[in-house]
Amino acid sequence: MRISELARRTGVSAHTLRYYEGVGLLKAGRTAGGYRDFGEGAVREVTFIVMGRDSGFSLKEIGEYLPAYRAGSLSVDTLIEAFAERLADVDAQIARLQVLRGTLIDHIAWFRRRAPASPSRRKSR
Repeated sequence: MRISELARRTGVSAHTLRYYEGVGLLKAGRTAGGYRDFGEGAVREVTFIVMGRDSGFSLKEIGEYLPAYRAGSLSVDTLIEAFAERLADVDAQIARLQVLRGTLIDHIAWFRRRAPASPSRRKSR
């Protein structure tokens, strides 16, 4: 199938599909006229890539799983482990952001205690 059909069937832009091909995630043959020719499996592969990207995996990480995915040897247990690790990373990021949020609140309060009362601040009190 041509890139326009793959884009239509997956909801991914042709530009993005070309990029995925350029970085080695997708493989396309060429027609006699030089057009990209993707096999039926490309729909499944693009869906896999999109699912990985939506879950915060890098293209490099997704690329590491693609050969096993294509071969049908990527187990559900392997995917569960990868997603659980990603979830742990997200939880750690949230914890760091919560600490940062507390620090920002403290700094705002510190500045407010030391700021001279401006006309706009006097009205809001």
